[in-house]
Amino acid sequence: MIAGSIPSEFGDFRNIGRLVLHSNSLHGSIPPGIFNNTKLFLLSLTGNNLSGNLPGNINLPNIEWLSIGINDLSGVIPHTISNASKLRTFDVVTNRFHGSIPTSLGQLRSIEHLGFGFNFFTEPYPELRFIDSLGNCKSLIYLSLSYNPLNATIPSSVKNLSSLQYFLARNSGLKGTIAQELGNLSSLVTINLGYNSLTGSIPMSFQELSNLQGLGVNDNRIGGPIPEALCHLKNLGFLYLNRNQITGMIPGCLGNVTSLRRLYLNNNKLTSTLPASLGNLHDLLAIYVNSNFLNGSIPEELGSLKVAIEIDLSRNNFYGEIPRTLGGLDQVINLSLAQNQLQGPIPSSFGAIVALERLDLSQNKLVGSIPNSFQSLQYLKHFNASFNKLSGEIPTKGPFANFTQDSFLSNPAFCGGSPHLQFPPCQPDSPKTAMKSKTRKLLLILAPIGSISILLVLGITLVFLRFRGKKSSPTGTTIFPAITHERVSYYELERATNGFSQENFLGKGSYGSVYKGVFLDGTNVAVKVFNLEIEGAFKSFDVECEVFRSIHHRNLVKVITSCSNLDFKALILRYMGNGSLEKLLYSDNLFLDILKRLDIVIDVASALEYLHHGYSIPIVHCDLKPSNILLDEDMVAHVSDFGITKLLGGGRDSAVRTKTLATMGYIAPEYGSEGLVSTSCDVYSFGILVMETFTRKKPIDNSFSGDFNIRDWVVAALHNSSMVHIMEENMLISSYDDVGVAAAKVECVTLIMELGLRCSTQLFGERPSMGVALVSLKKIKAQFLSKLH
Repeated sequence: MIAGSIPSEFGDFRNIGRLVLHSNSLHGSIPPGIFNNTKLFLLSLTGNNLSGNLPGNINLPNIEWLSIGINDLSGVIPHTISNASKLRTFDVVTNRFHGSIPTSLGQLRSIEHLGFGFNFFTEPYPELRFIDSLGNCKSLIYLSLSYNPLNATIPSSVKNLSSLQYFLARNSGLKGTIAQELGNLSSLVTINLGYNSLTGSIPMSFQELSNLQGLGVNDNRIGGPIPEALCHLKNLGFLYLNRNQITGMIPGCLGNVTSLRRLYLNNNKLTSTLPASLGNLHDLLAIYVNSNFLNGSIPEELGSLKVAIEIDLSRNNFYGEIPRTLGGLDQVINLSLAQNQLQGPIPSSFGAIVALERLDLSQNKLVGSIPNSFQSLQYLKHFNASFNKLSGEIPTKGPFANFTQDSFLSNPAFCGGSPHLQFPPCQPDSPKTAMKSKTRKLLLILAPIGSISILLVLGITLVFLRFRGKKSSPTGTTIFPAITHERVSYYELERATNGFSQENFLGKGSYGSVYKGVFLDGTNVAVKVFNLEIEGAFKSFDVECEVFRSIHHRNLVKVITSCSNLDFKALILRYMGNGSLEKLLYSDNLFLDILKRLDIVIDVASALEYLHHGYSIPIVHCDLKPSNILLDEDMVAHVSDFGITKLLGGGRDSAVRTKTLATMGYIAPEYGSEGLVSTSCDVYSFGILVMETFTRKKPIDNSFSGDFNIRDWVVAALHNSSMVHIMEENMLISSYDDVGVAAAKVECVTLIMELGLRCSTQLFGERPSMGVALVSLKKIKAQFLSKLH
């Protein structure tokens, strides 16, 4: 982590091509000379505390990547940004820039990513004029305007952004109607226009958006019906239409959009019944239709939503009995049927909804008693059955020991319960007691009949099983083990991390933050939350999901599951109790002996050898460094963070080109200068990591001057036979060490350093494979252990 200010001398460097200082603690202004460097092609200062303005005259003719987001910069974006004619990425998200977004952006013909979110940009004209100019930008994929007071309409010229995939304008002061021309952008994957002042209706032209996965127009003033055009979007995963003025019925054809994961239609003016076809949405995690004017009975088919976590049907006019099929939704955490006209008893099957935390049945016309099965709902924290016609004894066990009177108000026939509820004790002739008496009499009559029936059924079952055993045997196999955890909701993650609190914060990366979480079953996890306003975050999430879906190895961090919606993406990982290798190396209170360091680099080599050679498509990690090596409770090392990983479809000896950033100091020369990525790049990074692990010196350390780096330092030590001077001193200090042990340690580290240098040689063709490196490390360990005994 680098602190302080950027030296003014950086502005005088005229031959530097790449300047990467992102994710540090830098403050002060950016030296203006940096913006007058004709050789600079990549500038990344994202994630610091930099302040000040951009210079009025930007002269970066070769810049391709300009990322200065998540700082405290202010002022305006100068029109001279158009001088950066090769610019592909321009990201200023989360600063204090103001004024209008310059129309000169239209001269950036190669631009792919524009990130303006979380600033104070305004538009002096009724329409977003800069969008008119972007029609010439035929490669534009990503446009973020969220959280700016733009106060303008979307112009019809938006139709010219033919390559656009992400249009994010949440809470950006948009007004007027949603441009019909958005339906012309067939490449769109996500549209987020929530929290604006949009009026009119949802355009019918949206039916042409065949690639659309997320549509958010919530918290506007949209009216009219839900168009059946949305039923044509077969890839739609998230539909947020909530808190608008939408009228009419819910189209039954939405049940055909089986890709839907979240459906938010609440707080509108919807009428008619809830379509039974919604039961076809077997992957639906959340459905909110509360605060509408829906009527009729609740469809039994909703019992087919087996993975649903959140269901809210409250504040409507539903009547009839509650379907017993809802009791089969054992993943539901939040279930609300409040403020309807529901009648009949509370289904005892609800006692099987083991994950239930919130159940609201208040303000209906329910009768009967609270089922005793509810006492087994160990996670139930919020229960409301008030303002019904319920009767009988209130349960006292399980969660009912903690509920207050508010859970049971205005049910005059309730009795008993925990003493603090202050309900009258149940009388012998109370409905509860009468029911027990009837049950005993019925059992006396049915017991003999039941015994005979049970014997008959057992006999038939044994015959059937014997016949079945002769006829068939299991032959199916599975390629990958089953997922051990069900899908997780945002609500679960918020609870597990205590609201993503600072005390649960574990660290920050290029694309977001990591928090410790504890699920209700006591499982510790690490929750990696992606900052979707950062360029590349969407792609990083997709890449990690793709990689972890296929690979399984002891020394790779295990992804348990994920949480993904329009505004939030997170990976839930196995929690590593001993943190990162970086933390252990540079802590003043922790120490790793030589054998433990050797075991760690062997674990890392094993993981890389698997990625390069153990899977059908070679996988290049691309960002190997100590902060991405995590250690579990047994000090086993696991490689993590696959956000910029590349898959080599051409085979192990192939290479691909990329503009994606890795971390300075660990980047192979061909990767840094040409963007050329191969498995050999990981070998180079591994060599640097090995040297850092045994010397406790970063590759670009403050003690190094000029172009001198960790390789040069190690080479000099080997040449001068002074290896003992570069080893971390604690490795040589031990109460049981004699001269022979100390000599064995120096010899061991010398061999390791030689391997590190071979792995990090400049010419990638001369580097060994990870398989060779792994075998070498195991031999070094065996040789070292033999000299200790």
